[in-house]
Amino acid sequence: MTVNTPSGRGDTPPADADPLVPLASLPGVADAVDGMRVAVDRVYGHRVMRRRSAEITAEATLRGARGSAALAGADWALEEIRRRSDFSTDREALVTGAALRVSAEAGQLLDIWRASPLRVLARLHLVAAGGDRGSGGGAGGEVTAGTHGAVGRPRLVGERVDDVDGTGLPLPSVDEVVGRLDGLARLIVAGSAAPALVTAAVVHGELLALRPFVSHNGLIARAAERIVLIGGGLDPKSVAPAEVGHAELGAVAYREALAGYASGSGEGMSAWIAHCGKAVELGARESVAVCEALQRGAA
Repeated sequence: MTVNTPSGRGDTPPADADPLVPLASLPGVADAVDGMRVAVDRVYGHRVMRRRSAEITAEATLRGARGSAALAGADWALEEIRRRSDFSTDREALVTGAALRVSAEAGQLLDIWRASPLRVLARLHLVAAGGDRGSGGGAGGEVTAGTHGAVGRPRLVGERVDDVDGTGLPLPSVDEVVGRLDGLARLIVAGSAAPALVTAAVVHGELLALRPFVSHNGLIARAAERIVLIGGGLDPKSVAPAEVGHAELGAVAYREALAGYASGSGEGMSAWIAHCGKAVELGARESVAVCEALQRGAA
């Protein structure tokens, strides 16, 4: 999908200049928004959240990272991730380590996102690839001579993309990526009157369809979705990790819903937004379970 973005910056644009508002009126989207809000409100209304919200946020961050890594081919048990201290041993470990770093970093970038989303995306790729330690990052996170210069910037002509999420979508050209990324950034900076779920789903879908980096595009797209949900006020404490829900719904359903987004049809878009809404619901349900376990003294 190519979004016709407004050129203005700053205040939320009027509805007729806001390309996301019509998406909120697609069949099934309002129900998805309502269902998601009910699930998220249940987490925030839990008595444990009043006393131990920082613990719930930390646990949601960890579980979100695990879910995102699972969709990228590293489906490890949560206990294994807790136990590990070394994530440099093999490809799955590298992916899991990248997911943990991206998930932790995303929560620190909200203020920058509102003003410079492309800068945040570059930072997330740098962190995913381990570039914040002065290394280059290749496919799956390993350092290779051919990918050192590709860390922290969109891909160039001729650079290979490691599509570990198996999107199955045609890879857009570099010129298309540049144009659509710029449009997406302008849309984010301008703001939208559409529900946060709609914006988050579009950001997620657009980044995964574009695959702007040589690696880790799925991890980055899912982290960006979470940033939008936090910044949009839906989940300010980040306790409803959509990544958990995406993993629970499964890779096949994820790819099918993404194909609907990429088609640009109203039916495909509504199916993708509803899929993202269901993922947030499931993430919220996971955090309710964590709250109840803490309440029982079992976690």
